[in-house]
Amino acid sequence: MTAKNRPFLSVFLLSLLTITGCKADHTAEKPEQPAGNQAVTLTINPRKTYQTIEHFGASDAWACQFVGNWPDEARNGIADLLFSRDTLPTGQPKGIGLSLWRFNIGAGTAEQGDASGIRDEWRRAESFLNNDGTYNWNKQTGQLWFLQAAKQRGVAEFLAFPNSPPVQLTTNRKGYAHNGQPNLNPDQFDRYAEFLAKVVAGVRDKTGITFQYVSPVNEPQWDWSDGGQEGTPFYNNQIAGLTRSLSAALLKHNLPTKINIAEAGQIDYLYADHNRPGRSNQITDFFQKSSPDYVGDLPNLTRAISGHSYFTTSPQKTAVDKRKQLAAGLAAQAGLNYWMSEYCILGDNDGEIQGNGRDLGIDPALYVASVIHNDLTQANASAWHWWIALSPYNYKDGLVYVDKNKTEGRYQSSKMLWALGHYSRFIRPGAVRVETVAPARTEGVQISSFRNPDGQLVTVIVNTTQRPIDVATQLTTGTISGVRIYQTSSKTDLAPVAETSRGQITAAARSITTVVGRYQE
Repeated sequence: MTAKNRPFLSVFLLSLLTITGCKADHTAEKPEQPAGNQAVTLTINPRKTYQTIEHFGASDAWACQFVGNWPDEARNGIADLLFSRDTLPTGQPKGIGLSLWRFNIGAGTAEQGDASGIRDEWRRAESFLNNDGTYNWNKQTGQLWFLQAAKQRGVAEFLAFPNSPPVQLTTNRKGYAHNGQPNLNPDQFDRYAEFLAKVVAGVRDKTGITFQYVSPVNEPQWDWSDGGQEGTPFYNNQIAGLTRSLSAALLKHNLPTKINIAEAGQIDYLYADHNRPGRSNQITDFFQKSSPDYVGDLPNLTRAISGHSYFTTSPQKTAVDKRKQLAAGLAAQAGLNYWMSEYCILGDNDGEIQGNGRDLGIDPALYVASVIHNDLTQANASAWHWWIALSPYNYKDGLVYVDKNKTEGRYQSSKMLWALGHYSRFIRPGAVRVETVAPARTEGVQISSFRNPDGQLVTVIVNTTQRPIDVATQLTTGTISGVRIYQTSSKTDLAPVAETSRGQITAAARSITTVVGRYQE
């Protein structure tokens, strides 16, 4: 929209917030202002749009295999936190309203027990496949419970993913590789594809749920040879061959399920020759027609490639630069979307935050919210998925933390759950990201806006600074009514925030704020 035909600016009551500065989707540099309250005008242009959001999700690996068999009160309480879109009498959302649930197809290491070589029993997984080639659909019952609980609470999309082929098909008959070598011979690709197709059909027959997507490989760049969990590396040409086999198997079984690839271990492998020859440059290899590994013409392949945000999120400049490179790589293949399909806080993140050590507080929540913002606004991700929804570990990997007890136990939410909820609860499938422009910038504040299919305009503000924020917000066109405000801080969890008598709000220091209102042209 040019300046000469821009409609009048219509102010809606998003907030007056005080900040040291503001980083929106597109901003111009300005020297940092002295300390003290500062009014900043944020302009939202609902007519300038970017990617369409498909879903926000999380996975059931690994604790759901046990927690799904806990007593009803506990497992239903956890399911409400993850999937519910209901509102409590206080006005607080009951849950974060995930719109996709990821189901881990086990390789059978649980049946092998200690002989599996996977030391942690909670990281082993059952398989539907028996040694005699038959299938037992009464396996993975805890996971099936959560699958059905998600559907009952309104989740509409489901993705099935294995970390390893079933142990009956792997070269070493284990659920992890040896010496960094792929653990599935090419002559087994068709059998593996048939297994995945039969699992999709079997789960449908058992539960009435048909997986919309299946993702046949996971982080193929890593060696997966230490017995820490199920997993295997693959080369790009092997992934292409397996994907072709899986496409044919799904079609043979008349299944509508689409295939998603490639679950890259970190985003560099999608767009660059990184440090794994034959396992990088996956956008080009899989979606450029001249590539021998081109699979973009398969009728049941999603027009989306997936990758994981690990090890690329700090410092901020590196995070932004890498995501801009990813966006450029995607743009070279017309119509190709990007799914950020797995993340939790791993490693030392350039000294900014450690993955090790459980922390239910605001610090990891703010870090996660910043990662989500960068993935959505810099990489133009159309989907964003958390790794393990439930964690029994002393690590920053869970949305909900549970006792490491197979039959019953306690659970507690983390603020990382609510950080994701600031996006997933309010930005619904089919939403489009819209332009957000702030005239001033300093570090520590990130703002993004989205238009939902039902006409709601959603703005998320991540304030990592030690000061509260005042932002005056304008629309380039249209009006906003029925504004609702939610905030997570050191003291609150996605709590409703009342406007002041002047129609303003204050976003606390070190907080995440979501503002929702009905937009009309």
